[in-house]
Amino acid sequence: MMTRSDARFSVSGWPKILLRFEGAALLAAASFAYWRLDASWGLFALLFLVPDLSLLGYLAGPRVGAIAYNAAHTTIGPLALGAVGLFFDNALLLQLALIHLAHIGFDRALGYGLKYGTAFGDTHLCRIGGGASYAPR
Repeated sequence: MMTRSDARFSVSGWPKILLRFEGAALLAAASFAYWRLDASWGLFALLFLVPDLSLLGYLAGPRVGAIAYNAAHTTIGPLALGAVGLFFDNALLLQLALIHLAHIGFDRALGYGLKYGTAFGDTHLCRIGGGASYAPR
């Protein structure tokens, strides 16, 4: 479990603000690129929250949940998918990658960071929720 002394590993101050603006910029850039593809906004709306299905990993515990969540909320996967889409000139792969990147940007702009394996609310950006993960020992 994380303790209050471990909370110092969360980002704070200007770096936290900049990371949230960076998330908003990712959301804006991915959405703009999606618009430029003249893709279906219905598909965008339908798939926008799909990465959050990774939260089901928390049914197996915080460590498995964090691994599942982080795997679905890093930019590596959608960037690779987008590169494959560009290489093969596949519009659907590009659209899926952009929707995924927009979701990640949205989460970061709201302050939802990558998870630690200690508790759902322990993220690299801050402690979210009202849980007692940072309770003193």
